[in-house]
Amino acid sequence: MNKGLIALAFGGLAIGMTEFTMMGILQDIAKDQQIEITQAAHFIALYALGVVIGAPILTLFTGRFSPKKVLLFLMVLFLIFNGLFAFAPEYNTLLISRFMSGLPHGAFFGVGSVVAAQLAKKGKEAQAIAFMFTGMTIANLAGVPLGTYIGHHYSWRITYSIIALLGLVTFLALYFWLPDLDGRSNGKITQQLSYFKQPKAWLIVTIISIGTGGLFSWISYISPMVTKVGNLAEDRVPIIMILVGLGMFFGNILGGKLADTISPTKAAISCFSTMALTLVAVYFTASITEMTYIMAFITGMVAFTIGSPLQMMLITSAKGSETIAAAAGQASFNVGNTLGAYFGGIPITLGFAYNTPVLVGVGMASIGASLAFVYLKKYSTKNE
Repeated sequence: MNKGLIALAFGGLAIGMTEFTMMGILQDIAKDQQIEITQAAHFIALYALGVVIGAPILTLFTGRFSPKKVLLFLMVLFLIFNGLFAFAPEYNTLLISRFMSGLPHGAFFGVGSVVAAQLAKKGKEAQAIAFMFTGMTIANLAGVPLGTYIGHHYSWRITYSIIALLGLVTFLALYFWLPDLDGRSNGKITQQLSYFKQPKAWLIVTIISIGTGGLFSWISYISPMVTKVGNLAEDRVPIIMILVGLGMFFGNILGGKLADTISPTKAAISCFSTMALTLVAVYFTASITEMTYIMAFITGMVAFTIGSPLQMMLITSAKGSETIAAAAGQASFNVGNTLGAYFGGIPITLGFAYNTPVLVGVGMASIGASLAFVYLKKYSTKNE
């Protein structure tokens, strides 16, 4: 196994933990800071905002340096601001450090995706990118439950100290294992940004921003769905989340192989279409207690097949601007996160059952598949 890819996967693990562990320990932070849970939720929104802002800006302004130096710099930022978050004494400092800790996220995966593709054997690029994202799936499978347990029973500050330490481990792995590839950008910022003058660039951004909302409209409300509709006890929710994480692990690998086999765009159409059908099944089986376990795994697997195909769509469509395109993809994923959670919550506020958000997900995934089909007909070459 290529040690450079392992180093990138460590980064995926660290970033996955800092993003998703927050959902599990939100109540602990609220209690510690003596604030309402709605105020504590600002830590989730500010992180996402940091990703959206940091992805293009950091990618653009570090483009003249080698990818290895950029990734090391991003891990230094990760270590500093997650460490600051772990020890920040008061609420406002926590808010600032949480926003700043989101800045490296998109740039790391943007640069890392291009590096992973360069490290891969020809025809295996999407699988290499999927391996990098394996770190994030392991975070959901093991890291987040562990961090949540520590936060509940000891202190959320210990959890984020461990996450900061993972940033240091990633830095060392990158330093010793990642080759110094010549992947710096030779173009000016305006030349890199010229990619976004093309309609196809914005079509892919729209595909990601809407289509991935199908995943987030489901997972954002999975806890109340399985307890209030599926009649599971609350202490069974961690088991559901572990099954989701396990599904994501296998789905991520499957998505990479699919993209390398039938082309990224065709894979994206297939993945979004299957996601829509799976969410329909979730809606109709949500009240069957036994099915909640099975569908948690299946839906997690299907939903996470989409990551690598979308990243490859961006990279192959942006000759000369691959890194900024891949980073924009990460920003778009976070837009999908926001839109999915927001639109998925509307049926609940109107008084409908907790499984109705998945119908919103069906619609968003279907739009993603339809737009990907449009991209296939208008812009795709043989390898896209």
